Amino acid sequence: MRLTLDELRQKPDLTIDLLEIISLEGQQYMARLVIDGDYFLLSDAKGNTRLFRSSWEIQDTFAVFNVISTDVVHPSAYHEMVGMEPAEIEPMRIRVQGRDS
Repeated sequence: MRLTLDELRQKPDLTIDLLEIISLEGQQYMARLVIDGDYFLLSDAKGNTRLFRSSWEIQDTFAVFNVISTDVVHPSAYHEMVGMEPAEIEPMRIRVQGRDS
């Protein structure tokens, strides 16, 4: 599902359980949110995925919200190398912010 920043601002007493900052080849980042067990992708008003230039930009954008934990997620490209068998490789996760709920 998709959400915009305006929609998030309209939710009273909103708690974001997990903010995932997903790295797209280290050049751009997108925000995936976990709210009450549901996953949401941050989008713009046109329904396109909102992209950021850095993980700091996302963290600054979400500083006004109640975020329990934040992870930077780097998907692995190793399973896409020529000549290798397809494999399920978990992305690398780096906890950058978290607190007890």
